[in-house]
Amino acid sequence: MECIAFDKGVRVSPVRDLDLAETLDCGQSFRWEEYDGGFRGIAFGREVVMKLEGETLTIENSTPEDFESIWKDYLDLGLDYGEIRRGISELHPVLKEACAYAPGIRILRQEPWEALCTFIISQNNNIKRIKGIVSRLCENFGESIGSGYGFPTAAALSRLAPDDLAPLRAGFRNKYIIDAAKKVAGGEVDLELCRTLPYEDARLELMKIKGVGVKVADCALLFGLHRIEAFPVDVWMKRALENLFPGMSPSDFGDYAGIAQQYIFHYSRMNPQLFE
Repeated sequence: MECIAFDKGVRVSPVRDLDLAETLDCGQSFRWEEYDGGFRGIAFGREVVMKLEGETLTIENSTPEDFESIWKDYLDLGLDYGEIRRGISELHPVLKEACAYAPGIRILRQEPWEALCTFIISQNNNIKRIKGIVSRLCENFGESIGSGYGFPTAAALSRLAPDDLAPLRAGFRNKYIIDAAKKVAGGEVDLELCRTLPYEDARLELMKIKGVGVKVADCALLFGLHRIEAFPVDVWMKRALENLFPGMSPSDFGDYAGIAQQYIFHYSRMNPQLFE
């Protein structure tokens, strides 16, 4: 994979097994919007525009150094998803179909606090509304970056009270956001430790936070800490397991369960007729 600088940013090729829409707009991150034939977003304090033509990825407003230190990992480009798909496709015929339906999905390596916070917001919510709440959170409490705002730190939010979050229109989630911020900023919950703890212990670490149950903990571990053995089960996934994978449980999907989950989630959400 070669990264070459040009006047607007960098071009990287060859980039395989990546579809930006499937990856950035499939419900694992809520800070990307379609823009000028690609996607514009802010992550790790940088605002960029990503475009993909064939196997050439263009990242505007980036440098080769930022690609190597941020975006290569963010898009998980070091992992061979083609090989993983071939392996997990053997587990079940429907999973093989799901892998073929959206082969360009990758699991983003997001900033852990952002992932935790956004999935707290995701509870009993839809993607459009989650994006709105997250956008208002950044506008009100994040630092100005380019044309937008960075994600507010746990330390910044820990100084607030739930009522201070009223402009978000997030309802009952306000108190959970503040509890999470205080516990992360104060060290009661150690996100970095969750990268290496045994899985059940990492889940319990996150569940010290009010309002964080198994599903939110699993999402934070998968999308923020790259624990790809995680298999979050929401309403869509529960229906998928019951109807498309009868007799199978999350543990049956192996070491790459989280990647399998994302293929299944997207396939199920885009094909509701499967459940009629």
